[in-house]
Amino acid sequence: MKRFNPNDQNLALVVDDEPESLAMVSAALEENGMTVIVARDGQTAIDLVDRVQPDVILMDALMPELDGFETCRRLKAAPYKIAAPIIFMTGLTEADDVVRGLNAGGVDYVTKPVVLDELIARLGIHITNSKLLQSARDALDRSGRSILAFDANGDLSWGSQNALEAFELTRPEDEQLRKWLISCARKPLSHLTPLSLKGYEFVYVGMSASQELLVKFNKSGAETNEQVLMAQWTLTFREAEVLGWLTMGKTNRDISSILDLSPRTVNKHLEQIFQKMGVDNRTSAAVAADRILHGAN
Repeated sequence: MKRFNPNDQNLALVVDDEPESLAMVSAALEENGMTVIVARDGQTAIDLVDRVQPDVILMDALMPELDGFETCRRLKAAPYKIAAPIIFMTGLTEADDVVRGLNAGGVDYVTKPVVLDELIARLGIHITNSKLLQSARDALDRSGRSILAFDANGDLSWGSQNALEAFELTRPEDEQLRKWLISCARKPLSHLTPLSLKGYEFVYVGMSASQELLVKFNKSGAETNEQVLMAQWTLTFREAEVLGWLTMGKTNRDISSILDLSPRTVNKHLEQIFQKMGVDNRTSAAVAADRILHGAN
């Protein structure tokens, strides 16, 4: 069985009321270098997550009393709001069941009997994506960028520190913001306009791997980092975004995942950026941009 070679000891929570399935999946994960904890029902899973933070959760959909769908909903809602990706394992194969799992907060859906090689491959992808997202969140806090994340119902999930503090102070009208967020999830980015409330501007920037709506939150009229970089070197907005992440030490692979671009596209943007800035490598570009942004801030 091919290993996904995790960078460190990842913790998996496997939730299944069938002992044979539980043992089979747990053994496969442990063989691939993961630490595994198990639960035979939804409530036990919730109690475990209250004490530990798994990197990924494999969830059986059909369980007595608290089924997998409801367990997932509770784990993704307050007070838990877990960041770990949840992958459903079930014999249900109808399209409606898949949609139900995704709507509950799951990121993937595998049918029983589980094909272990496929499951391990998917796990590797989701754990990597989840950690990249967490890395991006940490970078946002360190850089002072104001980003808020909302769930599908328009409820606040998380945000960079600056954004959270400003959001708590302003507390914009919930219903107006909620309607705007729902419209963002249903329209392409090119058809969206920012929302202005109480002197602040909300700009939708996309959806995270865990289906959260990501929104830039700034004072109306305030100049963003991207605007500063665009003005300094006549960059396009996308080039400014790439350069901004470069100043935070992100690799091409990180930038590709964060901005949902192919690695080749990131490379092409960097070539244009270097040319416009008059530098010949990423280190020089990052240092020059950081000086401009530091002076601007």
